Amino acid sequence: MKELSTIQKREKLNQIFVADEIGPGGAHHEYHIVINDGKEKDIANDVVIIKFQKGPRKEKNSQHGVGNEDLLEIVRDRLKSFQDGPFASEYNAKTLEHVEEALMWLNRRVEDRIERNVLGKNIK
Repeated sequence: MKELSTIQKREKLNQIFVADEIGPGGAHHEYHIVINDGKEKDIANDVVIIKFQKGPRKEKNSQHGVGNEDLLEIVRDRLKSFQDGPFASEYNAKTLEHVEEALMWLNRRVEDRIERNVLGKNIK
């Protein structure tokens, strides 16, 4: 497994690893997040495994999994909650703005693929 080089370098909570080979579309489809206990370096309390959709969603041999949109929607929900609570900040507001923009662009891609009748097919 290869550890991801993340943007945050200091005081990271967890480690993220790529757990598979590059698949269809040129991306990885399985990641492991090692949740450290914060007390002892490199001692894992738990591992969260995230499996992404691998292959067209309508093909029977595809690995069904989460999409980028799913993870972004979770982050969006959390940021909205922080903004409605005692941890509202300009940082959260800007992050929320860009997460929502990312979701908008991903949805435009889906809508485009629906219009061209290629959604769920291995066609660009």
